[in-house]
Order: sequence, then structure tokens, then C-alpha cells
Amino acid sequence: MSRSLLQKRRATAIVLPPEHVAQRGSSIRPPYTAAMPYNTSKKRKRGQESGDPPAPSATNGVDTSKPTAIFEPKGGRSWTLSVAIPGSIILNAQSHDLRTILAGQIARALAVFSVDEVIIFDDGQGGASRRRHPAAAPHQQQHQSSRGQPNDHDTTNDHISSYTGHTDPNHFLTHLLTYLETPPYLRKHLLPIHPNLRTAGTLPSLDMPHHYRADEWCVYKEGVTLPMEEEEEEEQGDHGGGVVVGGGDQQRGSSQNPTKKKRKTTTENKPASTHPPSTIVEVGLHQKVIVPVSIPPNTRVTLKLTSSTGQDDGEGTYISAQAVSPSAPRTEAGYYWGYNIRRCASLSAVFTECPWEGGYDVSFGTSERGRPVDDALSSLTGIPFKHMVVVFGGVAGLEKACEKDEELRRLGVGRDGSGVETLFDHWINLLPKGQGSRTVRTEEAVWIGLMALKGVVDANQGG
Repeated sequence: MSRSLLQKRRATAIVLPPEHVAQRGSSIRPPYTAAMPYNTSKKRKRGQESGDPPAPSATNGVDTSKPTAIFEPKGGRSWTLSVAIPGSIILNAQSHDLRTILAGQIARALAVFSVDEVIIFDDGQGGASRRRHPAAAPHQQQHQSSRGQPNDHDTTNDHISSYTGHTDPNHFLTHLLTYLETPPYLRKHLLPIHPNLRTAGTLPSLDMPHHYRADEWCVYKEGVTLPMEEEEEEEQGDHGGGVVVGGGDQQRGSSQNPTKKKRKTTTENKPASTHPPSTIVEVGLHQKVIVPVSIPPNTRVTLKLTSSTGQDDGEGTYISAQAVSPSAPRTEAGYYWGYNIRRCASLSAVFTECPWEGGYDVSFGTSERGRPVDDALSSLTGIPFKHMVVVFGGVAGLEKACEKDEELRRLGVGRDGSGVETLFDHWINLLPKGQGSRTVRTEEAVWIGLMALKGVVDANQGG
């Protein structure tokens, strides 16, 4: 074929007659010409075009623009629901983005089904993570928040400050779950910039009951204590030895008199105070909140507000509150208040390190070699429990986690993958038949399992 003929065919391939343009619709647009002036006017707001249907209202339809599944507490409860998963599932994702998405899927399941505790255990399939865990433990014990969540973000530890998605999957999953559970207005105070979190902001919000907006009111609040500023330190006569700083970002670190020079205070020239110590806590409201106790700065605390209207202390209005146990919103009023995170070095530690006296009174282990879940649940509906735990395996299953557990091997359990079912009250298969895929991933099994056991949880009368 000659070059001239080829060029001619190429030219005809991109020149379409007008009738063909009309047939192909919007996929090919006619070029801009003077006969088709461009509309330079601003776009109308959505829903205001003449052809759009009117916005739904209470009289002509159902408003689906806002969620209606608002959590409503029904009285205090003492029972809890726990989930245990191996951190090694992070290694089953091939990139950082996929690891982040996997953690987001787990967190969404925990929030949707109101899980109170999530345990990240080492199943021996994470490679270097087994050697890393003991070294990280002293650091975690040093930085405990009021919810019992370890602060694993100290830059003094090379392991903690570096990316851990492929070196320590247990830490990576703990880090992501901590970020998502923390109310958004507290993240900048409690979670420094870290390589693990570089795309965490793209994950769907958990939108749990304690993730309140600034214009929403609840008697319970999650907050963080604010550090003492040198300028407020010399003006604390009205509040004793407490922390007196503004409640908002623009007020923090600023003085009432911007021209006033800073002056270091010493024990000799500091005026004696007769007022009890107090602490300012950031809770995401427009007003500052004061608790009548001294709490170290940058500590996450759960508060119960004792006043709903601001009181004037001479420097602005504030709301008084008292620090309570992180479980108080659940035990006193029945709120779902997010999940606590616990890390364990082995499968056996899930049970031996249980934070509740008496341990878990109902436990489920999941495996494709277990009893069909429907058969197991037929005798469970209506049986009360105080603390229930559901344990999921990783890629290799709970049998491999049992084999790698030195404590269980010493007791003669789990050799050659046998006897692992004796660790649980119920050994169940979540999808005994009709499974279209050869495997069910752990993040999928969490959703399936919590949905299958929801009837047991809803029927619980354990208090």
C-alpha cells in the first residue's frame, strides 16, 4: 500500500459527516464555532433547573438525602462484643493502597455491628513482626490513652516512625484502626503525620456515635487535654495550677493581650493559689471545657458534661465536665462508644490477657472445617452472655496460628493443626455451602460472621 493511499485512509478515518455525529450521540461533540456561542453564565444550583423534580418533603415523599439510622441508646449495658483477627492479613495485600483499604473494610464492619473490642493477634505468619512485637511493648506501655489504646507513633523508635505495612503488619493494622476510631477533631492532636497514614484520609468515615460535629450535643464527649502555655502559666491565679488556654485553634497559644511580654515564672514569684487544679480539654465544641482535675497534656479522655450552657470565668465562657471511664457511655447510658484495640503476641494471649474478670463466657472460632453456623446457632438464641468473642483466622487459618503458639504447644494443643477447636465454645463454618469462590478472605469473613451472629447479640439479655 502506497504512502499517499495510507495518508488518505487515515484522513478519512477521522473526518465524520454531520449525520454520523448525530447518530453517535454525546460521545463525539461537534467543534466549537462562532455559530455556537459558549454559555459563560454561572451554573445553576443543583435542583433549581426547570426540568428537575422538586426536593422531597414530608408532604410529597420521603427525604433520602440524610441517613435515618441514628444510634439511640436504650439504657446502660454491661455486656460486650469482641472480635479477634490476625494482623498478618495485611500482607495479603500487594500495595499500600490495598492495605489501607483492607483496614478500612475491617473498621467499617466493627463500627456497623457495634463491636466493643478488637484484638490484633500474631498468628506467626507475619515474618519479622514476631521479632518486632516484644521490642515495641515497653513503648506501648509508656503511652496509654484513656481508652486503653497504645500510642505507637513515637518518632524516637525507628520501627515505629517508619512504614510498617510490610515489616510489622500487626502494628500497621493497629495504627489504621486507631486512626479511624479516633474522632476527626482529635486526630491532629493524637496522631502525628506518619507514612502508614498517608492515604488514610481517603477511607470512608466510620461516623460512630462519639464522632460528634461541633453543633451536635451529647452529655458524653471524647477529648484531649491541652498543653500548658507559658503565657497562661503566669495568669493561672483564677484556676489554680491548672491549664488555662483557649478552647479553639485560634485561641490556643495566644494571650488576651497580644502586646504583653512573656515572663518566666518561678516558685518564688508565682502567687499562691487557693483554687483546685483544673484542665482544659478540647472536645470539638465552640466553647472550652474545663475538668476540675489535673491531667497530663495530650491525653485522650472521656468526659461527662455537667452543664449544657456556658459559664463565665472572666476570660470567656466554658462548660464544666468531669472525667469518666471510657466505658461509662456504654454502661451508664447504652451508647456505642467505638472500639478498644488490644494487641496480643499469640492466639492464646487473646484469652489469657482478657481485660474482663472471668474472661469471655462465649467464644466462637471460625474455620471451613467447623460446624455449619446455622446448626450451631439453633441452640444459642436467647442464651445470655457477658463478654463474647469471635476469632477469625488469617490466610493459613486458625490451625496454623495454633501451631505457632508456644504456650499451646506446651499444653499439647494444636500439634499438626489438630485440637484447635477445643479452644472455643463453638467451632463454626460461616459459609458451609453455596460458596462461589474458592476462598473467603478474612475481611469478608468478618462481615459474614458478624451478620450471622447478630441474632445472638440482639437477643442477649446479659445486662
